Amino acid sequence: MGKDVIVACDFASAAQTFAFLDRFTAEKPFVKIGMELFYAEGPDIVRRIKARGHKIFLDLKLHDIPNTVKKAMAVLSGLDVDVCNLHAAGTDAMMRAALEGLTRPDGTRPLLIAVTQLTSTDQQAMERDLWIREPIDEVVMHYAENAKAAGLDGVVCSPLEAGKVHARCGDAFLTVTPGVRFADSAVGDQKRVTTPAQAKALGSDYIVVGRPITASGDPVEAYRRCVQEFVG
Repeated sequence: MGKDVIVACDFASAAQTFAFLDRFTAEKPFVKIGMELFYAEGPDIVRRIKARGHKIFLDLKLHDIPNTVKKAMAVLSGLDVDVCNLHAAGTDAMMRAALEGLTRPDGTRPLLIAVTQLTSTDQQAMERDLWIREPIDEVVMHYAENAKAAGLDGVVCSPLEAGKVHARCGDAFLTVTPGVRFADSAVGDQKRVTTPAQAKALGSDYIVVGRPITASGDPVEAYRRCVQEFVG
């Protein structure tokens, strides 16, 4: 799979989501469905967006005991999404159980990626709140290596860490990177951020972009700008 821009459809309702997607007449953006939209509308929102021809990253970040995650992934595998995810902090056993649940009887499955550390987390927060004292870069690398060993396809990480993940885990191990903003955009609540062009240079495979596109006065133009900077 080549580089692509994933648009974070972090809307509160189906109506808002489709009002946004209806603005795209020439493109079918790869979209991320997160907790807010999924919890508001349920699995049907996935089916409706998929029926329009969009690729979907279902961003629910599962983290529970292995058996619960396995059963949940078995349900999600029936939604025909392209990518789903979990927290690498859930341990090797949970990640392996997730893969087992996600794999359909015919052997196919969506891509499964693991969240390393959220891009809203910095070194200070990790030490103060999580009691993790190691450097955040090394924590991310450790989680990435664990995810690869468990058989996952890649990780969610900051663009700042993408190249290092590839160096540790290989070029085929995917890096899906939120925390991307245009140079002239507000950073918001993100801590570890880059521009689309910087993310490309750093080795990101996919960038996830929300407010710089969805809150733009011209979302289609903002999307095209992002694709031009990242994909070329």
